Amino acid sequence: MILIAITGATGIKIAVKLLEFLNQKKINTELIISKAAEIVIEKEADYNLSEIRKLATKCYDIQDLAAPPASGSYKIEAMVIVPCTMKTLAAIANGYADNLITRAADVTIKEKRKLVLIVRESPLSAIHLENMLKLARLGVIIAPPVPSYYIKPSSVEELINHTVGRILDQIDINSGIKRWGDE
Repeated sequence: MILIAITGATGIKIAVKLLEFLNQKKINTELIISKAAEIVIEKEADYNLSEIRKLATKCYDIQDLAAPPASGSYKIEAMVIVPCTMKTLAAIANGYADNLITRAADVTIKEKRKLVLIVRESPLSAIHLENMLKLARLGVIIAPPVPSYYIKPSSVEELINHTVGRILDQIDINSGIKRWGDE
């Protein structure tokens, strides 16, 4: 089971595509959506909140610190925060687990499970970079959605699909994306 968290950065379509892929592959997913993400979804997504929630096996309220993902005894294979705001990154880097997303990330780190952060910010400040370095040293995967131009994309959709494939690589799920050197 994969835990997906959506925070309030731009890039909601990447999260939706990831959920759609995992849903099609019948991989169980659990979902947490921040309040800020709900606002961004209204402005940015081609889906409404209930449609996105339906893509997950189970959904949790961000304030429910008694939910299963808040406990180390609850088994997940990996957690992906997509997109990940710098606020969420900073909270995780500094052990500030004030909601279910940051608590679940804290648990994922302490249990030595895979945590992948799809950070969305540009340019990056020294504070952002220091927080990323702190987490990378703990084994957290920091994966900004950087486009792969070698796939010669003809649409934004192709870039999003490739980004999702690269995220799936990080959690050991084969997506069949085009690789460097593929003809």
